[in-house]
Amino acid sequence: MSDPADWTALEALAALRSGALDSASYVEALLARAGEWQDLNAFVGLDAARARAAALAADRRRRSGSPPGALDGLPIVIKDNVDVQGWVTTAGTPALRAYRPARSATVAARLLGAGALLLAKNTMHELAHGITSNNAAWGPVRNPYDRERIPGGSSGGTAAAIAARLAPAGLGTDTGGSVRIPAALCGIVGFRPTTGRYPGDGIVPISRTRDTAGPLARSVADLALLDAVLAGAAPVPLEHIELAGLRVGVPRRLYYETLDPELRRLTEAALAELARAGVVLVEGDIEGLDGVSARLAGTISDYEFPRDLARYLAASGSGITLEDVIAELASPDLKETFAADVQGPNAPTEASYRHAIEVGRPALQAAFRDYFARHALVAFAVPTTPLPASPIGADAAVELDGIRVPTFITYLRNARPATTVGLPALSLPIGRTAAGLPVGLELDAPAGADRRLLALSLALERLFEPLPPPRR
Repeated sequence: MSDPADWTALEALAALRSGALDSASYVEALLARAGEWQDLNAFVGLDAARARAAALAADRRRRSGSPPGALDGLPIVIKDNVDVQGWVTTAGTPALRAYRPARSATVAARLLGAGALLLAKNTMHELAHGITSNNAAWGPVRNPYDRERIPGGSSGGTAAAIAARLAPAGLGTDTGGSVRIPAALCGIVGFRPTTGRYPGDGIVPISRTRDTAGPLARSVADLALLDAVLAGAAPVPLEHIELAGLRVGVPRRLYYETLDPELRRLTEAALAELARAGVVLVEGDIEGLDGVSARLAGTISDYEFPRDLARYLAASGSGITLEDVIAELASPDLKETFAADVQGPNAPTEASYRHAIEVGRPALQAAFRDYFARHALVAFAVPTTPLPASPIGADAAVELDGIRVPTFITYLRNARPATTVGLPALSLPIGRTAAGLPVGLELDAPAGADRRLLALSLALERLFEPLPPPRR
């Protein structure tokens, strides 16, 4: 029998329900794998004793004949900015190193209530405000396919753990691309739902307008199962999607400009594969997108970040204040963000924020609705990131197609528009560069079309060879 650590969530659940596998054995296999991959620094909190106890309880529950939950006995991991009662929530920042929330976030409670077992919480970019997961307080998370490179962020620990087979699935968060970027760079699937589809309470915030939790896994079918649980819905099968004649947009402007040559080659090969399967690729751009999305996203997040974080801290009962968090910031990029953009000379005024929320964002949402309707699209396809994983330490600037460019905004470029207008989006692995680095294709769909996007992604996933697991 193959190593259970290599199984997808659905494969493991089938084995658990048939009796071919028990949760205790499964947890031991994952703990053994975690010991072999400690250098990834994917876990900020791994509680082996608690995981073993939860696995034994799940096995007893199964033997007693109790009706199983949708995730009964499945070990998962959760990003460390999501509250889980009894576990520390550091959000990757020193001031919260000992903070234990009194209650779980609803998204975490739904996963655990469906029978999932929490194996560990994951290392992340400090306060989820970055895309490298190079955390100055807890150390950098490393990419399983190349330990000298970033896994993406801010859900880097979650993605790295799932890619390295330390867990079958997990939960991250996505404000500007923090689920999809690490999914792409680590060669797994990551899903950002329509904003508001999942409850947002109990998550250390950046922006109430743009934040959402999002699942990560190694198959789209696993994402679909997790999505149903997180949305509080019955885990009904996805609709069958016929690819022939399906219309998928290819907006070249902005999304396809200045790409890594290897990534461009893989992306164009993936589009050709879609066309061979009968998908109608519709060339055409989204009106009014150039520069607008970035400005709106920055204005909204930079205004909401300190206010939303202060409210979260006040409600936590911890006695920790926003000033305490700022005083102990560890990561240079975040210190600079607060000093310049959040509370410094570049901080948005209330008037600019109101204009962004009441005028700019609705206008951009209308532009996306018009784009989907005008071209009769089920989704559009773009590279998840403009380049594959960069070396650890290149936090300020990276080289892209021979040009030095800012790291943060470059990696966010293609993932961010969906977050500004609240669209569902999914990153699908489509291959690896000549250097062995994974590359992702992002699919964005109209707001509310979450299950149809998952169904489409399930159909497209079959067009691509699964990536080989990373080697020790």
